[in-house]
Amino acid sequence: MPRRSLFATLTTAAVLAVAAAAPAAFASPAARQTYIVVLRDGVSVDRAVAAHGRAYGLEVRHTYRYALSGYAAVMSSADARALASDPRVLSVAPDRVVSIDAQTVPTGIDRIDGELSSTASGDGSGTVDVDVAVIDTGIDVDHPDLNVMGGKNCVQGKPTIDDGNGHGTHVAGTIAAKDDGQGVVGVVPGARLWAVRVLNNNGSGTWSGVICGIDWVTSKASTIEVANMSLGGSGTEPSASGCSTGDGLHDAICKSVRAGVTYAVAAGNASDDAAKHVPAAYDEVITVSALADFDGASGGGAAPTCRTDEDDTFANFSNYGADVDIIAPGVCINSTWKGNSYNTISGTSMATPHVAGAAALYKASNASASPAQVQTALQSAGNLDWNNVDDRDTTKEVLLNVSAF
Repeated sequence: MPRRSLFATLTTAAVLAVAAAAPAAFASPAARQTYIVVLRDGVSVDRAVAAHGRAYGLEVRHTYRYALSGYAAVMSSADARALASDPRVLSVAPDRVVSIDAQTVPTGIDRIDGELSSTASGDGSGTVDVDVAVIDTGIDVDHPDLNVMGGKNCVQGKPTIDDGNGHGTHVAGTIAAKDDGQGVVGVVPGARLWAVRVLNNNGSGTWSGVICGIDWVTSKASTIEVANMSLGGSGTEPSASGCSTGDGLHDAICKSVRAGVTYAVAAGNASDDAAKHVPAAYDEVITVSALADFDGASGGGAAPTCRTDEDDTFANFSNYGADVDIIAPGVCINSTWKGNSYNTISGTSMATPHVAGAAALYKASNASASPAQVQTALQSAGNLDWNNVDDRDTTKEVLLNVSAF
């Protein structure tokens, strides 16, 4: 299948990003838009929704009960102001848009020594007993190389978890493509995948939809060990600590991590400090930058394939900085694609599922490990066998390696 952009114009770098800046916080009083309402701890979601609905005539889009206590609803700016002063409400914030600006044993699996792990990716040894959620554009539920168990649709007007874009299916394949002698193989071959659709066929969505996905994953925390979020946008870590800061996206992820779910998230593709992008900036997640690797081996010197970069170096599009926890292959990654096919694309979106897969591989043998312990294990097992000559910060991130798992 030819390489393709997930926007109208062709590009070779892929990661999810928030489109432009967030709308002004309470713009014109008559304008109606979606707002994310975060309730204070202990407030009943059902009672608050009923009371606010009666008072303001809200059009409720999502309710949140597990990762976050609150809801998303269409309302006027004036009503949003009034709600913000309600003692039951912690915060009211405008919804924001998210979208994609996109670019065998795959080279990425080879580079992290997937074939040397306990599952020996590529030797046909079977299926890993672990569950991973892909919070993305959905997954091609009929793809013969993927074991999709079900999921949740959070996209308005789209009743399916099936992937009409390709991005989520690509992520899913890097995590868990089956070791069945066809197509590609993932880090945790045949693991159970859960499609959490928060972005539409054009690769765009909203923060309220993303929170809907996180909320659903949290409700399944007894089943789902790891979640992949190859998405993000402009923003920073909240100044307040804990899981009740009033920042809906942060607080949802924070509470989901407390429930035991390990999150791997993309650093971003803006060649920028990851501290300016969320959820990459959040301390609770494992933030992943991208390595340019064209042959699956260390040492450098391999010729570029699908895009121009220098082999075995920091990918020239990748975000960087102190918030990055680990680096993984993210350039010219071959994986599953919609329509029962395969495709090669690049981005921190592609690096992240290597780490999500590694986290799942570790959890499969260490079921009681907390998300913090999983992160420590991944960092301890990694190595520094790559060239950081073009990394824009002073810290050389550990390169993911799963040979010990």
